[in-house]
Amino acid sequence: MATTNDLKNGIVLNIDGQLWTVTSFQHVKPGKGGAFVRTTLKNVLSGKVVDKTFNAGVKVETANVDRSEMTYLYNDGVDYVFMDPDTYDQVSVSPETVGDSAGYMLENSTVTLARHEGEPLYVELPASVELTVAHTDPGVQGDRSTGGSKPAELETGATVQVPLFIETGEKIKVDPRDGRYLGRVK
Repeated sequence: MATTNDLKNGIVLNIDGQLWTVTSFQHVKPGKGGAFVRTTLKNVLSGKVVDKTFNAGVKVETANVDRSEMTYLYNDGVDYVFMDPDTYDQVSVSPETVGDSAGYMLENSTVTLARHEGEPLYVELPASVELTVAHTDPGVQGDRSTGGSKPAELETGATVQVPLFIETGEKIKVDPRDGRYLGRVK
């Protein structure tokens, strides 16, 4: 248990049996009336985002979420298999839990696996990943005043929009949160 004064970004709350991550919070002290805390919460499992207001000093139940560095090994056809680099324990995680992160994970890459009571909640990738372009059509400069973009399929199977000068076989940096092209890797 914690009070609303202890709320921070990233803390996980247990509200009505569901796990919610605090994405933003603001302590408000109006001119009259009691103080309160305005929060934006994201459901850990479904990704749903809601705004919730708590009175100041109210106790809220926190959830114990363990985040650990894991190495992605392989996909066994059904689940994704991760290994703890310290203990060599292997954990199978369902595709629903991995979600969109699967399109940006290479074998032997390091990810953060969040678990609650031993149950995997979600997989967190670094802010940028380096992947090779498996296929993209040649970029043709046409009649336009701004730079264009084209789809490129990555070695993991994910498709991202890249500038016209990117060619098949080049290594690029991608933001795995939204699939945005960040630049070339030298």
